[in-house]
Amino acid sequence: MRRLRGSAFAAGVAMLAAWTLLPIYLVAIGGFGGPDAVYRWPKSFWPENLSLDTFRRFVAIGGIWQATEQSVKVALITVVLSLALGVPAGYALARLRFRGATTYRLVILLTRAFPVGILALPLAVSFARFGLYDTALGVALVHTALALPFAVLVTASLFVGIPRELEEAAWVFGCTGPGAFRRIILPLALPGIAATAVFSFVLSWNEVFAAAVLTLRHRTLTAFLLTVLSESPLHIQLAGGFMLIVPSVLFIFLVRRYLFAMWGIASR
Repeated sequence: MRRLRGSAFAAGVAMLAAWTLLPIYLVAIGGFGGPDAVYRWPKSFWPENLSLDTFRRFVAIGGIWQATEQSVKVALITVVLSLALGVPAGYALARLRFRGATTYRLVILLTRAFPVGILALPLAVSFARFGLYDTALGVALVHTALALPFAVLVTASLFVGIPRELEEAAWVFGCTGPGAFRRIILPLALPGIAATAVFSFVLSWNEVFAAAVLTLRHRTLTAFLLTVLSESPLHIQLAGGFMLIVPSVLFIFLVRRYLFAMWGIASR
């Protein structure tokens, strides 16, 4: 039975890895292989004549680097705002007892019940009135609103798993409330905070509808590619898709050690 369970676990991991990595691999092959790799049938798993010509044509598109810089700026602002607002709110939900806490959690979840498409036009009018239209901050505010429910609920569940006695012991040894949070609780919560940062970054990087509606000249990369690549050949579109995947994967790679430690922290 132990061998059977181990084999079933390994098979499940292999299937999950294939489910995740195979589409990325096929997109990369289409981008590196050019038209031959895209339209050839039957397709070979390792096509020949791989080159960087398609990516050279992609990066030569006018405005691509400005859009990439705008996407990075918007994603980083989203991460900062999501953590700055979500971590204190999650800590308050985990540690404080107040009337309406359950209702507050429900209200946080209900914010995801409104599609961005319904709010896009009112937001565009309001942002134009306040000078936030076609700015990185305006798009980041919308992305923060989308990522904030996840940030609050994940950090709240993580803080619940950290014993309150650790804070009380820090108070006994002379730490103030903020000092105990900074020195004791925050290091233990870093895995969950890293997961929240990854989710916020990926959500902001991949979001296209609000970015397309709320920008005109300073578009993010997804909104820019939506307009530029709509009539482009398929291999150019695949190259653009691969370029969208790479920053998210790199960001996850940078915070991977916090993500790997998350299960051990959450089970304490």
